[in-house]
Amino acid sequence: MSKEEISLIERRVIEAQAIVPLIIAFGKKVGLEQAKAIVQRNNEAASRDYGRRCAAAVGSNTMADLAVEVASWGEGGALEEEVLEHDERTYAFNVTGCLYAERYEALGIREFGYCLSCCRDNPFVEGFNPKIKFKRTQTIMEGAPYCDFRYTLKD
Repeated sequence: MSKEEISLIERRVIEAQAIVPLIIAFGKKVGLEQAKAIVQRNNEAASRDYGRRCAAAVGSNTMADLAVEVASWGEGGALEEEVLEHDERTYAFNVTGCLYAERYEALGIREFGYCLSCCRDNPFVEGFNPKIKFKRTQTIMEGAPYCDFRYTLKD
C-alpha cells in the first residue's frame, strides 16, 4: 500500500505506535517531558516545512488555499468541524469531534497526542503563509470539549 492510499489519520496512528515506545524509552533516560518536547520540536519543524511545500505545490498561499488544505486533515470523518467564519482574511472553526484523540485514547497513548499531532497546526501555517496568524486556546486532545481554530490574515 502506498503512502497516498493511507489516510492522514491512519498514518498518524501508525507513527504513534512506532514512536511512543521510543518516547517512553528515551524518557527513562532524560525524563518523559523532555522526550516529548524533543519529539514535539521535530514535528513542528517538519510541519513548518510541509506548509512551505504545500504552498509551493499549490502555487499560492491564500486563506482559501489554506482552508482547502486544513479541510483535508479531516477527510474520512477524522474531524467534525463547525465553520464559524470564512472569508479572504479569516477562517475560524471549531473541531467538535476528533478521531485522532479517540484513536490515541483507544491505544492508551492520548497523553502523547499533542506532541504527535496537535503541535503541528501552528508551524504548518507559519510555513504556508507567515502573514496568516493562528490562534487556538484549547484542544480535545488535552481534554477540552472542542478545539478552537482561528486563522487571521495580517497586513
